[in-house]
Amino acid sequence: NYTLAILQQRLMINGEVKIQIEREYYNLPLVECYPGELNQVFFNILSNSIDFLEQKLQQNSLLNFSPKIWLKTKIQEPDQVLISIRDNAIGMTAEIVERIFDPFYTTKPVGKGTGMGMAITYQTIVEKHHGTLQCNSTLGQGTEIVISIPQKRKDFHSSLF
Repeated sequence: NYTLAILQQRLMINGEVKIQIEREYYNLPLVECYPGELNQVFFNILSNSIDFLEQKLQQNSLLNFSPKIWLKTKIQEPDQVLISIRDNAIGMTAEIVERIFDPFYTTKPVGKGTGMGMAITYQTIVEKHHGTLQCNSTLGQGTEIVISIPQKRKDFHSSLF
């Protein structure tokens, strides 16, 4: 919700909501994590979703397109927290999905992206939180990023989230 508050202006046009957010949050336990870095992960993913929803809005300006982002959390045994961020934007080809977490790889025009957001996201989830990161996408239909992180870690040295 903190990240959504930061991105609120990008969800609006002329004071009206242009991108709907659907939330399905389950009651999660406390998770040992680096909250500031996880907020950066959510910011990176949501910013990309918004960028590509805006692109689809421009392409479909005369069609009845309703841009949405779905946010979902749940517990997966044993002791894994799942976070899913899904959109109905332009989607990606299998070739792009294979490279999406590579440093300096971007599909955005020059000056719009550095290609580091998803690489940092990967590093934060997989290397720092010992979790997994999965990208599912269908060209023309949208993308889903699924994050799984352990609830507790043996090597953790920060406060609870």
